[in-house]
Amino acid sequence: MADGIAFQREQLVRFGHCDPAGIVFYPRYFEMLNELVEDWFAQGLGLPFEQLIGQRRLGLPTVHLDTRFRRVSRQGDRLLQRLRLRRVGGSSLALTVSFDGDDGTRVEFDQVLVCTSLDTHAACPLPDDLRAALARAEETP
Repeated sequence: MADGIAFQREQLVRFGHCDPAGIVFYPRYFEMLNELVEDWFAQGLGLPFEQLIGQRRLGLPTVHLDTRFRRVSRQGDRLLQRLRLRRVGGSSLALTVSFDGDDGTRVEFDQVLVCTSLDTHAACPLPDDLRAALARAEETP
């Protein structure tokens, strides 16, 4: 991966992301994070959530999320969202994500997702096709 980045995109901060003080209301960052991961799976890995969840009955819930709020974001700001794949385990993957503005990092996340069966809600091994897609993401320049 170039600079360790597996996936990136730009996010416009919209009116609906902001609180009455005119800055991003912190829970909206978590929604943006989830959307970024979902888009990475669909666009970067070729495994859309609707296929994993709906057809294959596999979930990828967050089991650990460490968040650092560095600077405020305001309506109209453009955030460069960068996702780095930090580790792939037997049933989990660890990510580091940053949302960066013109003045530097606004928020950072360390996130761990675990593959689970939606029938039993127990952890299960990452499927072979997902593991292969993650390996390709690690190798992509």
